[in-house]
Amino acid sequence: MASQSQTPKCFPGPAAGYTQSFWRTQPDPLDSYQSTPELPTETDILIIGGGYVGASAAYHLLSDQKEPAPRVVLVEARELCSGATGRNGGHLRPDIYSATATYTERYGLEAAAEIVRFEVAHMKEIEDLVRKENIACELTFTRSLDMYLDEDQLKKAKIFYDSLISQGLDFMDDVKYLSESEAQKEAYVRDAKGGFSFPTGHLWPYKLITGLIRIAVANGLNLQTNTPVSEISQSQNPDGSWSVSTNRGTIHARKIILATNAFTSALAPEYSKAIVPCKGVCTQIVAAPNAPHQELPGTYAIRLGPGAYIYQISRQDGSLIVGGASHTFKHDLSEWYNNPDDGTLVRNMEHYFDGYMQRTFFGWEDSGAEVKHIWSGVMGYSADSLPHVGNVPGKTGQFIAAGFNGHGMPVAYLSGKAVANMARDSVSFRETGLPRLFETSLERLKPVYNDILE
Repeated sequence: MASQSQTPKCFPGPAAGYTQSFWRTQPDPLDSYQSTPELPTETDILIIGGGYVGASAAYHLLSDQKEPAPRVVLVEARELCSGATGRNGGHLRPDIYSATATYTERYGLEAAAEIVRFEVAHMKEIEDLVRKENIACELTFTRSLDMYLDEDQLKKAKIFYDSLISQGLDFMDDVKYLSESEAQKEAYVRDAKGGFSFPTGHLWPYKLITGLIRIAVANGLNLQTNTPVSEISQSQNPDGSWSVSTNRGTIHARKIILATNAFTSALAPEYSKAIVPCKGVCTQIVAAPNAPHQELPGTYAIRLGPGAYIYQISRQDGSLIVGGASHTFKHDLSEWYNNPDDGTLVRNMEHYFDGYMQRTFFGWEDSGAEVKHIWSGVMGYSADSLPHVGNVPGKTGQFIAAGFNGHGMPVAYLSGKAVANMARDSVSFRETGLPRLFETSLERLKPVYNDILE
């Protein structure tokens, strides 16, 4: 468990200034949009947060044209999709077996398999969504190459992989083990001892979110960017609404959806131990013009050793998005743990990714690859490595979907849909079809695990 000095505390919301993410280099017309000059004084449903969950919730609340349509307002503290969703790796990658081992040990294989199937389902869900709504977000399907540079770690992963295969689980049908020679010849990873390959996807997250919000606005969403929330009333008003204070006045909401991820405890302090803001680093890397380099066959998770990994995707323009490497600064808690400031880089990380492609991959030695963009992002890590979704304990009419552990891309879309259904149609958590382990509860607010630090 964390020592007293490491106990998370509540903190202000998102920083006003922040490093520039590559994903936000082409601002959408909705980026700083406010549907009405004044903040509405009341609404049926208030969504707090304009990232992946908030956009999904808004889209699902308003896309099916149910009558009567609820009044829905979405407030975002800064520009649209300026938090973790607009600063991530763009990796739509289900975790087939890695975290699954921990879930299996703690909760049993059946509960763990629910999570894997839920994450895998996101690829088809997002594919259908993008096709239906014609959202140009560079959605690409390929293979994820999970490469291990540490032989002992690989052996442990292989034992669990074999156990999943032996039980005939459906989601293992297209998971392939790669030997050392295969990993180096097929994945081109210089020091790989072996690894695994399975289906994955990647996309331009900012463009997906702005596409969803555009549809929601057309269907009646009142979007209010640059409207930070400072407080939610501790109790309901006589009419059952909640008073929500912002920099532009107070709005009274009958239902609230907290799509606040890393910034949750700023408005719901009961989550201060359960969801902690943790800072990370991401980059865009580009090879020199006309320089020779090996085309890579998929996306990657490079596992250097226990707790040490780097993730990357190859974009359609030839550049790469590469991030992670938190093992290099984990020892300095003040740089990343309970740190909501994405306005500065993690100290001493400015040059870590210089030469990364050259030293990691065969065929990149003379590529001249260099970092073109580098930025910070703040993720919402949960103490037990599981998202919190559902009714906020003890607060009727408040719902949450947050704490995605830097792994929101294959989790957040359907979580946003679930809380939208809970808020609008009074659907129970069980009826949403979400993995049982995701349900937020009073017990989980006092976590027995501290995976973030351990």
